[in-house]
Amino acid sequence: MTAIFVTGTGTDVGKTFLCAALIRHWRAAGHTVKAFKPVASGFDPASAAMSDPGVLLAALGRPISDIEAISPWRFAAPLSPDMASAREGRALEFEAIVEFSRQAAVGSDRVLIEGVGGIMVPLDERHTVLDWMSALRLPVLLVAGSYLGTISHTLTALRVLAQRNLTVAAVAVSESVVPGAPLDETVAVIARFADLIEVVGVPRLMGEAHRHPAIARIVTLIEG
Repeated sequence: MTAIFVTGTGTDVGKTFLCAALIRHWRAAGHTVKAFKPVASGFDPASAAMSDPGVLLAALGRPISDIEAISPWRFAAPLSPDMASAREGRALEFEAIVEFSRQAAVGSDRVLIEGVGGIMVPLDERHTVLDWMSALRLPVLLVAGSYLGTISHTLTALRVLAQRNLTVAAVAVSESVVPGAPLDETVAVIARFADLIEVVGVPRLMGEAHRHPAIARIVTLIEG
């Protein structure tokens, strides 16, 4: 069994896009796949199919009615989970999220757990996504964008993950809609400072994204 935690250098960098491509790649190869987005903010029930958990369900070939099973903590405000949950008078219980994730990460050939926002996003008054990853001790796929500033953000994220002794399987640089430097140059600079962690550039892809060589390379790195 292969289980991976997919996190990002920030929000809207391509975590869900990468997760969906990985799911489709594995399913096409005949693997049984489970994927979870335990915590989601900015969720609108009227457009659930377009939400992050909705995109994962589509990639899994499951109906939108299964959304509670893969994303039990959903909040309307497009804010960090601690702020979004407070607006609804709901408390996020860190241990409950960790236990849900531990149970999720068993029982299938391939398992993806997608985080929320970036690695230091607060979940409650005391815990961040980094604490969540540290509790699970799963290998990490770090997703970054190619926007101006991403090099510093990505290298900072790698330093923080290393301080927690988390294994980074790969860095995926997903080409941003508003780019900074060219994708290949951005990947090369990050790789120079990434302490032998492989950095893979993922161009903006449409349609059959799961068949692109960059996705195949990320799969190889995840599977070891």
